[in-house]
Parts: sequence; structure tokens; C-alpha cells
Amino acid sequence: MIDPTAPVLAVTGLARERRMAAGEGVEAVGAGGNPHRLRSLLDARVSSGCRAVVSFGIAGGLDPSLKPGDVVVGTGVVSEDGRRAADLDLSAALLNLLSSSGARVIAADLAGVDTAVLSVEGKTDLRATSGAAAVDMESHVAASFAGRHGVPFAALRVICDPAGQALPAFAAQALTADGEPDIAAVFFAFARGRARLGDLMRLARDSNAAFASLGRCRARLGPGLGIPAAER
Repeated sequence: MIDPTAPVLAVTGLARERRMAAGEGVEAVGAGGNPHRLRSLLDARVSSGCRAVVSFGIAGGLDPSLKPGDVVVGTGVVSEDGRRAADLDLSAALLNLLSSSGARVIAADLAGVDTAVLSVEGKTDLRATSGAAAVDMESHVAASFAGRHGVPFAALRVICDPAGQALPAFAAQALTADGEPDIAAVFFAFARGRARLGDLMRLARDSNAAFASLGRCRARLGPGLGIPAAER
């Protein structure tokens, strides 16, 4: 039985995503963009403790038509373990609420990976093999957890880096264990020539667009991330 009074569990990667998702009727968790640590965190829960699971945050673009700030409501998650479908009713609820958010909103599959996809070639290959519109490092873990506990799953991801743009090589290591930006790692990458000023400026611009859009989506969703309470 799903407890209709239980919160929605928002599964995030970055600390900023976690803070944004939290609120009335929502328990937000994250593991600093580390899927292995996220699995351990979720596995430690004796029960799901929630009425639904929502993967919430930013993502990398795989569909070349998507720009920073565009929104993907997941129809399913494709990973090495296969495809897990999202709950149709939950996804429809998200799409309905976000239709007037001002952003471009599409319904499409997401790809879930354990290792960051940094290159344009890697994104192109993943698009070809998965058919997904975007990629992140939490949705597949969240979907698996929801499946094990028999609770519905949905995903809301906003494009940060588009398909035709590579991420700087240091980006995968530029986070603390709690998902905060690791300023020292960025500084040393820049000092050692592993990061260029233009790359940092472009990443900051795209990140600002993504988080601004994610914030508008969060405001539209309201309590419980807009997920209707389950029937008793």
C-alpha cells in the first residue's frame, strides 16, 4: 500500500537541485552527482518512505534540437539494464502543469549513465543507441528504486549542455561529495591549463539558463512537485 500522506521523493545530483526541489510534501535527496553513492543512500532506506519518486534536475542534451533551458518530462529511462517506463499519470500531470511555464517542454526518454558523457561524439553515440533526448546520472537509479518498492516514477530534467557542445574534462570532478561546486578543483583545472576561460563562461551561461528554467518549473509544480496524492 502506498501511503497517500507520505512525501514525494525528489532524487537529485547537485546540492542546488536538492535545495530547489525541497518544500512542502517533498523529501529531496542527492549524492553529489555520484550514482554509486546514490544507490547506497537509497538502498539504506528500509522502505520507500514516499508516495512517488521524481528524478529532478538538469541534464545533458542528446537531441540536437534541444537548447539550454528546454524541459524534458521523461517517458522512460534507458540504461545498461534496459528501459524502465515512467508512470503515465504522473508524467501527464507534470506536462499539464508545465505547459504554461514559458519553456519548451517535451515528453521523451532519458538516458541514465554512471559515468559523465562529456564529448559531442559520446552524446551522439548515446543518442543513436538509446533514442533518448537527454542524459543524466540519477534518473536510472531513481527509476530502479521506485520499481523495487512499487511506487510510481516520473522525471523532470532541464537541458544544460546541448548535444553539440562538449563539457570541459574537469567538469566531472568539479563537485564536492555533497554536490556543491568545488571551487578549488575549478581553480586548479584553470591554472593547469585543463580549463579555458571561454569554456567556463559558456558553461556558466548554460547553467544559469538551465537553473532559471528549473526554478520556474519548480514554482509551477508547487507542493508535492505537482504529483497527485495516491488513492487510499
